[in-house]
Amino acid sequence: MELKALKQFVASHDNFEIRVITHSGSRFYQVELEDVEGERHMLMQRNKPMLFRSLDDVYLELKRAGIHRAYLVQHVPQDEVIGHDAHYSSPLTSRMPLVF
Repeated sequence: MELKALKQFVASHDNFEIRVITHSGSRFYQVELEDVEGERHMLMQRNKPMLFRSLDDVYLELKRAGIHRAYLVQHVPQDEVIGHDAHYSSPLTSRMPLVF
């Protein structure tokens, strides 16, 4: 989903969740939208996942799209290595609210 499509989606829908995903060991953030049907859409730019270098950059773009609340989700690969389910796949237990 491109930024323009995100702005249009936000203007016409009110039941969705925005997640800011970070991977341990990485300095980049990705943005994911989950709609009412449970479909996930990554924020894209030129057909590639859009990466942000800081949370401030994420806040700026989300504010421009009309979003004021999101959840920070950290992906920790060690859980998968030892056979546990990844925490980020259960966002209710692994997310931290962000308000901006």
